[in-house]
Amino acid sequence: MTLLTNTQTQQLLANGRANAAHIGVDGKTEDFKPVVKIFCPWTGATWLISELDPEDPDLAFGLCDLGFGSPELGNVRLSEIEGVRGPGGLTIERDIHFTATKTLTEYADEAYRAGAIVA
Repeated sequence: MTLLTNTQTQQLLANGRANAAHIGVDGKTEDFKPVVKIFCPWTGATWLISELDPEDPDLAFGLCDLGFGSPELGNVRLSEIEGVRGPGGLTIERDIHFTATKTLTEYADEAYRAGAIVA
């Protein structure tokens, strides 16, 4: 399974372009809903990704939780996530059933209180 579908990639890039334009105008960004949920099936690591950098599409922005009780908003390289291998050759997966119901900041606020992403 590919980490992102073409449709997700296009939406993530569109979100990244929109926020790059916002930053250029007033420094503020739009709080998008996450487009994709990525998770590690053998640990508690989870990522909710809301945008890709249009100038470096390997660089994603979202809510990152490595399963240690301290989720945070930030950037992550998709190539690094894709390169992770677990027991028996397991790989990081995309949650095909995930549909965002809140903005990334709302998920982050909830994750900070819970100590983990709840999605």
